[in-house]
Amino acid sequence: MTRRGGDDSSGEGTFWLVFRHTQAEGLGLLANALREHGVHHRYLDLARGEPPPRDFRPVGGLIVLGGPMAAYEADRHRFLSIEIELIERALTSGRPVLGICLGAQLIAQVLGARVYRGERREVGWAPVTLSDDGVDDPVVGGAADHLNVFHMHGDTYELPPDAKHLARSPLYEQQAFRWGDLVYGLQFHLEFTDTIIGRLVVEPESREFITGGGVDPSRLVAETPARLRELAPVAQRVFSNFFSQCGL
Repeated sequence: MTRRGGDDSSGEGTFWLVFRHTQAEGLGLLANALREHGVHHRYLDLARGEPPPRDFRPVGGLIVLGGPMAAYEADRHRFLSIEIELIERALTSGRPVLGICLGAQLIAQVLGARVYRGERREVGWAPVTLSDDGVDDPVVGGAADHLNVFHMHGDTYELPPDAKHLARSPLYEQQAFRWGDLVYGLQFHLEFTDTIIGRLVVEPESREFITGGGVDPSRLVAETPARLRELAPVAQRVFSNFFSQCGL
């Protein structure tokens, strides 16, 4: 699957596809960087039955967002098989791909890594530490080697073959990776806004996930404004670096 420059590589790249898995989790702060770099995009809600694009050539890149399902549950969530195929087409043709949480796990799985249930849920605001490769990375590096980010996952993944390990947390070794120059997976959320987090704490399934991780939803909401004031400039820099890395 590491082959590049296949039949899709002649695409014009007129817009990016954003795989959205739940209405509560949109682009958030990522939208600012998209506007800054003039990246046209559209959501693709395969989880709600929207059909995949008939012509992949105009697709300039993929953004794969988070969601409550697991990357290894394609038998339960049939749309994941379509996403996996589209991710593989993007990787094979050398298109840029950014995956967040579930998105990072799907990319890792396509690249041949194992995705599996972790020992415990990682939920709420907590730090990640950049590895040596992360500190030197053109996208996530260039600032402090510790970042306070938002976590909401119970699964984890092995580092894909030929990928660079970029970040870890006290709970999970795998928090970010880069494959090649244009493919990034972030297990944590830099894109979340107070609106997104506010939706998650009231939506029944995600609220249960939060409380099941031992986190008080009210406390989570209370600490979010101060955390976001710290995180927003970091998120803007990282996402802007990513699109600059893609030549945009």
